[in-house]
Amino acid sequence: MAYEETSSEHAEHGHAHPNYLGVFLALCVCTVLSLVFDILPWSRATVAVLVLSIAVAKAQFVMRYFMHLKFEGRWKYVLLLPTSILACGLPLALAPDIGLHYYTVDVPQVEHSGELAEPIEVPEGTDAGEGGAH
Repeated sequence: MAYEETSSEHAEHGHAHPNYLGVFLALCVCTVLSLVFDILPWSRATVAVLVLSIAVAKAQFVMRYFMHLKFEGRWKYVLLLPTSILACGLPLALAPDIGLHYYTVDVPQVEHSGELAEPIEVPEGTDAGEGGAH
């Protein structure tokens, strides 16, 4: 009797195998859409939003079907919670270092061409011979 109950419960949940070919075709369509959006002459911000949206959709397909998260129980959220906290906390913890110290006013960011306009003359009697600092 217990076996009949478990088999009927299993049939109610309908754990059918996913259509991997359909998921593969959906991923191919998403990839083609990303390429098309990248080629179109739209603004960079629009293209970035569209391509990143498609990337999120592709990640959802991979997570739900190939990683079988769609068919797992609710315990996956228990495993996801600490990871989510760390994923949000790490950028917040690093923001002061990156935001406050990446560019400084003391050292301006200048692009150099690699060639000097005028040769630098080194006074005699200094140690800035060959290979020295210019």
